[in-house]
Amino acid sequence: MITAHDDDVTLGIREHVPVPAHADDVLVTIEYSGVNYKDALVAAARSRVRRVDSLVGGVDAAGVVATSTNVDLPVGTRVAVHGGDLGVARDGGFAGALYAPSRYVTPLPDGLSTRDAMIIGTAGVSAMASILALEDHGLDHEGEVLVTGATGGVGSLAVTLLAARGYRVTASTGSLEQSAWLSERGAARVIGRDDIADRGERVLGSPRWAGAVDCVGGATLAQVLRSLRYGAAVAASGLVASADLVTTVYPFITRGVALLGIDVVEAPAATRHRVWRALGQTATEELLEPLVDSVIGLRDLAPALERLRQGTTRGRILVDPGAG
Repeated sequence: MITAHDDDVTLGIREHVPVPAHADDVLVTIEYSGVNYKDALVAAARSRVRRVDSLVGGVDAAGVVATSTNVDLPVGTRVAVHGGDLGVARDGGFAGALYAPSRYVTPLPDGLSTRDAMIIGTAGVSAMASILALEDHGLDHEGEVLVTGATGGVGSLAVTLLAARGYRVTASTGSLEQSAWLSERGAARVIGRDDIADRGERVLGSPRWAGAVDCVGGATLAQVLRSLRYGAAVAASGLVASADLVTTVYPFITRGVALLGIDVVEAPAATRHRVWRALGQTATEELLEPLVDSVIGLRDLAPALERLRQGTTRGRILVDPGAG
């Protein structure tokens, strides 16, 4: 439970009975949830993301439908739950059960367990939504696809999923000591965060990337834009470095590049189903399991959130609400 008062915030464990906000909310028994960067922002003392003073955190979860009036979500269905104000303005996934509107509850494809779903989590949904957006824009298998922030949740899953779909992936990271781990995830090449573009004295760098998944924002995204090949696109979903973007119009009007914004918070049901279907076709347990940073219980959330803020995680932290 997150409780904020003035400029202070406390995290604690207490008995929690989920309450529906609307009569048609779906009750899900949670088997796993995941720790996301957004969760760390919600739990911060002066949070610009959290919208209420007290709530159960956790912006995503996976489990089994326990109560439902929706014919498309019968009792017993394995589901992923994410999006909307879950874990931001209403109780989220760091609990044994939660109520959520049916539009944020998606049946899992055959072959994906609830554990798999939370290794994927909101981060993996963002990664796959980014890949699908690039493919819709015309991404092919010629050339290299860049992934920034590659050791983070979205980045590591983007590397893994792109490689599984046959792309040649270059992973950019500020943690070059993790190069071997990224290579194991499928990266053909690993570069530093300052090696994305060249020709710093010019408005455009050399055209290098056939497409890019940016999880960082700020100056990194600006460097990606100025180094895309003609007609290429970058799918942007992150702002870990900065929400500001200082660039020029030159990449857009002289190379015809595109900046594709990725949002999975308010994505419609059709988009969610499409993304999860693609994940079911691409992700395997063999691919996903090495992406687990750790599995923790609810009592270990505070240090896990701090690790995420400090950028010392490698892949996904799973939360098992039944663990001691």
